Amino acid sequence: MKDIYQRIDEIIPRITEPNFRKNKGLGNEIGFYVFDYEPEYELLVRDKVKFIKEKIKSTYGLNIIEFDLYEIILEILELKGYLKKNFQMEEKKGSQYVLNATKKTLRLTLENDLVVKYITERLEDTDIVFLTGVGKSWPIIRSHTILNNLHRIVEKQPLVMFFPGNYDGGTLMLFNSLKDDNYYRAFPLVDRV
Repeated sequence: MKDIYQRIDEIIPRITEPNFRKNKGLGNEIGFYVFDYEPEYELLVRDKVKFIKEKIKSTYGLNIIEFDLYEIILEILELKGYLKKNFQMEEKKGSQYVLNATKKTLRLTLENDLVVKYITERLEDTDIVFLTGVGKSWPIIRSHTILNNLHRIVEKQPLVMFFPGNYDGGTLMLFNSLKDDNYYRAFPLVDRV
């Protein structure tokens, strides 16, 4: 079994392969990948994602755009003037009420999903997409839901979702304890063994 450092070291060679960026050899599937890791390595992975983006840009001239789902949620709520209202609403009506109201505000899974729109508007001149903040944004955004919704948007660039939990090629298990719906359309980026 590889440790987290060995697996992280394999990311740059993997994503700089020409066939990776062309989505070749994937049986006509869109190039969606999952880099799963033990949740206790979240802070390490965050630091390494930043390093990888900088290294890829300076060494290979490739543009990686990172979408942190949690930061996107906060930005959308702030732009709409709802962020402070959410805090006040949570104090008065509880977390479940705010969760439902936030999902409704973001229009998640609807045709005009604001998170998908946010990502769509920022894809130009991007070679690779990194999706982070999966654990921070749960339960507002579910990993399988965002991947399903991005399939129609992110088609030209490979997408790598950094996932704090386990992905066995079919099941996403957030934090190694919360089973998400099955998701068979992504490929493991780096094997654990």
